[in-house]
Formats: sequence, structure tokens, C-alpha cells
Amino acid sequence: MTSQIRANLVTVSDPRSPAAEAYRSLRTNLSFSGLDAPIHTLVATTAAPQDNKSIVISNLAVVLAQGGNRTLLVDCDLRRPALHEIFGLDNSAGLTTMMLDESVMGNPPLQETEIENLQLLPSGPLPPSPADLLGSQRMDAVISRLKESADIVLLDAPPVMAVTDAAVLGSKVDGFLLVISAGTTRREHAERAKQILEKVNIRIVGAVLDNAPADAVTGSYYG
Repeated sequence: MTSQIRANLVTVSDPRSPAAEAYRSLRTNLSFSGLDAPIHTLVATTAAPQDNKSIVISNLAVVLAQGGNRTLLVDCDLRRPALHEIFGLDNSAGLTTMMLDESVMGNPPLQETEIENLQLLPSGPLPPSPADLLGSQRMDAVISRLKESADIVLLDAPPVMAVTDAAVLGSKVDGFLLVISAGTTRREHAERAKQILEKVNIRIVGAVLDNAPADAVTGSYYG
């Protein structure tokens, strides 16, 4: 396992830590929330610009893969993509390649990660109008094709309040996960993001509190 991946992903570098256990609890909660309406495609992002959203969804992808799920992580942040950097992979071809090249649909440019059961579709070359691309019927076809390659597809999207990309994308998937960073995300921003998503009838399956203070009792138990 490369040092770069270990540095980015606590579920890899310290799998017995309280933080890693929290991601496994999130995996369990998502399983229960999908009992009535199974979740095969899930968008995750923040309310306002944050640096940790891609780290959070990457760690979630790792524990899903470790649980035996064929997991596909897709970088739909076509403004500031980061997933290829987290996993140390190439970004010359990816989601936008599938969007623009029909011949690629039959063989998506998925990349194997160092995590068993986990593949990555990076963003690919950045387009001039990301929201238009993500809101197109072509994106519907791409998502349908990607669902054939995995048990669950996780999509990393730009912040809800910054641009319309996440809301546009959220209407095409089974659920939406909102990442909230303790000490950084303002309450009114989180509430506003929730309102924006609910206004367009997006199914919010839950929220993740990132960067929360360590719990001394839990920490001693898992230590």
C-alpha cells in the first residue's frame, strides 16, 4: 500500500481507530436506510466549499469495498477534482471521456485502486460547463452503464451552495449524503443546503459529521 493512500485514508492507515469504526457504522446505517428503497447510486458533498468531502467519500468507499461490495467511486466534481490525487492515479481519461466519446461507453476508463473491490472513475479533462454536462440525458446513460459495473456507485460532487452541479446530479441517483464539518460548516449553510435539495425532491439519506472531537471513552475502547 503506497504511503500516499495511507496518508489520505484513515480506514487504510488505522483501521482499528474510532474514526475508521465510524465509517463502518456509516456503512451499516446506509444498509438499513436502503431496506425499503435500495441505494445503488449515492452522491456525497458538502453545503459550502470544504476540503474534506473527497476524503470522506473515499473512506466510505473503502469500507464498502472491504465489506465485500463491488464499489465504484466517481469524481463528478468537474471543477476541482481530487479523487485521482487521493488514490495516486492518472486523470487523463475519466467521466468526461465517457460523456463525449460514445466508443468508450462499452469499456469505461475505470482504474483499479490498491483496495480490493474498489475502482475509480476520475473526472477526466475538465469541461467548460460542468452543470450542463451533469444535467444532460447523456449523464443518465453514463450512470446506468456504471451501475452495471458495481454493487454501489459513489459520486463526489461540488458543494451544494457553490454551484448547481450537486442538485442537478442528485436528481439522477438513489440518495444524497451531506457532509458537515465540525467547527467549519455554518448551521445556516447546512440548513440552506437541505432546503435546496428538498426543493428539487432529492432523497437525503443522511448527514456525516466530519472533523468531530475525539470521544475519550470510545477512543480508549478502540485503543
